[in-house]
Amino acid sequence: MEERSSTAWEFTDDRGHVAAAPEAPGRVAAYIQAGASLWDLGIRPVGIFGSYHDGESPDRAKSGALPLGDIAYLGAGAGLGLDDVLAVRPDLVVALTYGGGQVYGVEPEVAKHLEEHVPVAVIDVGQGRGLAAVRERVAELGRSLGAAEGSAALGELTRAERELAATAEQAGAVRVLALSPGGPDSVHLARPAKWPDLSALTGLGVRTVEPPEGPGANWHTGTWADAAELAPDVVLVDARANAAPPEQYAGDEQWAAVAERAVVLPWNPEIAASAAAHAAFFDGVAGALRQRGQR
Repeated sequence: MEERSSTAWEFTDDRGHVAAAPEAPGRVAAYIQAGASLWDLGIRPVGIFGSYHDGESPDRAKSGALPLGDIAYLGAGAGLGLDDVLAVRPDLVVALTYGGGQVYGVEPEVAKHLEEHVPVAVIDVGQGRGLAAVRERVAELGRSLGAAEGSAALGELTRAERELAATAEQAGAVRVLALSPGGPDSVHLARPAKWPDLSALTGLGVRTVEPPEGPGANWHTGTWADAAELAPDVVLVDARANAAPPEQYAGDEQWAAVAERAVVLPWNPEIAASAAAHAAFFDGVAGALRQRGQR
């Protein structure tokens, strides 16, 4: 009988693919959100890459605590080639998917040939997985690489969840709307159930605002008048580089009405999947709820 070959390290990703190596990888290249998550676990990526929404430099809103000056930025979307990734000599690539197994932000041909050269682990951050489940899946990958979140970070998360739940109960009718500015004439209103971080807020008792029904799976795309009509008390505004900058819509009367009524808080829909990042997010929302309640 032939002996089975074995490897010292392997990880079954969310596509059901097994990434394997003779030893635990130490040089990790990652999608920027995944890189920020791994950094919070104590893993320094050798390179990060963006998506089709990103440009020639990394998006500061998505990079979490990553020291961008010390980590190579490999490109984004159609501008990310196979050689760009291989240039940093990774022994593991960590990518994301929003379902269906497609590697997010990477050209299909690049993703296909990449796995011929280096193990690729893909984590699903799509609609079917809650925030805690995403966090635990990344933590599982981190543990396989020899890293783990400290008890202090986990304790901070527990505290933040508890405090947000208590604050939401006290806030009562305070309503939270998440949106991504599309420009002077359009805005994308988030459907809370479709975003793990917003669903987590709902689960902790925060009154998240549901936009009108329509064709968009994750967003309702409408006008600033649609946002004003929902009369939110707290607004989470997409701070990523691909969202329209404030100067494009600051003069709109409907947005001005929203901003005058509501507490406005920057929001990163691609939050790092770590206890530290999630605790900071919950603390920010709790602070906004308290601020709105004091008005």
